[in-house]
Amino acid sequence: MLKKILATLFLYVASNPAFASFDESIDSAMAPVSKAAASVIFVSVPIGGMDVPVIILWLMAIGIFSSFYFGFINLRYFGLSLQLLGGKYQKKDREGEISNWEALSTSLSGTVGLGNIAGVAVAVSVGGPSATVWMILMGFLGMSTKFLECALGVKYRIINEEGVASGGPMYYIDRGLTDRGWPKLGKILAVFFAVCCIGGAIGGGNMFQANQTFQMYLRVAGEASFLADKAWLFGIGLAVLTGAAIIGGIKSIAHVAEVIFPLMAGIYLLIGLYIIGANIEHLPAALNSIFGGLFTSEAAFGGILGALIAGVKRAVFSNESGCGSAAITYGAVKSDSHISQGLIAMLNPFIDTVCICTLTALVIAVTGVYTEGGGMEGVALTARAFATAGEWTKYWLGLTVFLFAYSTLISWYYLGEKAFTYLAGRSSATLYGFKIFYCLCVVVGAAAKLSNIIDFTDALFFAMAIPNVIILYMMAPEIKRDLKAYIEDLKAKKASEKAG
Repeated sequence: MLKKILATLFLYVASNPAFASFDESIDSAMAPVSKAAASVIFVSVPIGGMDVPVIILWLMAIGIFSSFYFGFINLRYFGLSLQLLGGKYQKKDREGEISNWEALSTSLSGTVGLGNIAGVAVAVSVGGPSATVWMILMGFLGMSTKFLECALGVKYRIINEEGVASGGPMYYIDRGLTDRGWPKLGKILAVFFAVCCIGGAIGGGNMFQANQTFQMYLRVAGEASFLADKAWLFGIGLAVLTGAAIIGGIKSIAHVAEVIFPLMAGIYLLIGLYIIGANIEHLPAALNSIFGGLFTSEAAFGGILGALIAGVKRAVFSNESGCGSAAITYGAVKSDSHISQGLIAMLNPFIDTVCICTLTALVIAVTGVYTEGGGMEGVALTARAFATAGEWTKYWLGLTVFLFAYSTLISWYYLGEKAFTYLAGRSSATLYGFKIFYCLCVVVGAAAKLSNIIDFTDALFFAMAIPNVIILYMMAPEIKRDLKAYIEDLKAKKASEKAG
């Protein structure tokens, strides 16, 4: 039934001659709204000769705080997080809908994407190769933030009679503040977060991904290809693929994500290693360029500020630590301890920022293409680095970008759905309605001019961090007590096993 409805709506929208002009009208109408939202969310302060958005400092501060407050849990319990990912120290029968690996894959599918391709390029083009080290540092700090918000996401989740789990900032903001005697404030902040999450899902997680996927298709297939002037048809195909994955809910999404993520990461890794291997004689010089100028002013300001300011709006802050999105996904995981899931979630920023972003930076540094640019560059710089290995790389890079975008599309649907059902309730009508609307947005995103719409949804996305980070500070002592109890219990179990 849903497939027939989707097909009918897709054909109607695509065949409507007023479609293009209508989209441009919407985009133009959004301009003043977008400008107003951006002026509030991205208000800046001058630091070191650069205008730094306060929201970026806000996100950096929670990373620094959580790392010190939890005693650099990202380093102390890194090995334990790997063991927990494999199911160790956990009961076989656990409440939830998806496995540890499915939760990690789905979460990574929503974060690993154009940020790892374009965001790193921005950092290197602005701050030189040494900017990579600062990005890695921020990735490590983000691990502690991810632990905190995902632990809260599982602890305060709700599982209904049908076994459907719902978690994330909406729930720990609402329930956490209610427990502390501020129910009205909790509801207001939770609703604010949910609205922003829906906007971020529709814009950055949906329309932007569809738009950029089509643009990458044009680069690979050429302007003379059959679909070059039929973005709407490309959008329909992508929407059908999206609909096929999201119809089954989080279990279906997670199954697709656990297949796509290793595939897309594997392809990207192999191409990157091939290029590094082909330029192996330049590797020592590349490493020196990364670490040699580490503490120069160019690296410090270009790395931290360039990567997390200029690159952040299009890179979606790479691992999204502090924005709370991953906590929604982990709310559905099969778990017998919220602390164990928080520890597993720490791997997300490590894989996303520390590993994949570092590979991108090495490819750019070892090929030396960053010296050819004339200022700040994004995906063009990364593409130029990959092109040094031959024209064939554009096809593999195109496939990787498609997988990145598709996985982001389906993963962000789930985040948007949970925010929507928090506001509207969970009924068959609301779920199907949101699925249809989300898939239609894929078609619109592929074919429309979206500059102002995307700017507006960017602002909504980062606005999620405002209530989320406030609650993270408030509830950190609670999670710290839970962590201490969990580690003590784990040590007691290990001692008992040895004694037995």
